[in-house]
Amino acid sequence: MHQVRRYLEPGPIVLVSSHWRGRSNVMTLGWHVVLEFSPSLVGLMIAQGNHSFGMIRASRECVINLPTTALTDTVVRIGNCSGATTDKFAAFGLTPEPASAVAAPLIRECHACFECRLHDAALVKRYNLFVFEVVKAHVAPSPKHPQTLHYTGDGVFMVAGRTISRKSLFRPEMLG
Repeated sequence: MHQVRRYLEPGPIVLVSSHWRGRSNVMTLGWHVVLEFSPSLVGLMIAQGNHSFGMIRASRECVINLPTTALTDTVVRIGNCSGATTDKFAAFGLTPEPASAVAAPLIRECHACFECRLHDAALVKRYNLFVFEVVKAHVAPSPKHPQTLHYTGDGVFMVAGRTISRKSLFRPEMLG
């Protein structure tokens, strides 16, 4: 049963940056889900024992940063240490950039960065699930379909980036 995630992974690995009381942190996260289109709502499952959990719960905001395969080793190393004892931006050579709507920093090396504010905390206590609203998006113009990492467990990733078009079959009225 524990191997279900190998087949139903929620999407690309992201780096979630946070800021609280003058300190910034970044964590690797693989458990997230798009919940709504408008407003754009994203659910993040952040383990309570994670240093970022407390920072994000207190600040009620974060930035979801989308790394590409160029950051594979960095993504793994970030996930292997705690922000309580490590300045991860300095330790891993990441460039924090100011966001426009939240205090948490963007990560310059990432393909896309989504500034988020807490929309609903009802499931945090029970499931560690934060529901955020994306309030500002920053996306590099190219590549249009970046190679992203998808974690399947046990230190193994799949890579996305190849596209298959079926626009001729697509019926947007059938969404939902």
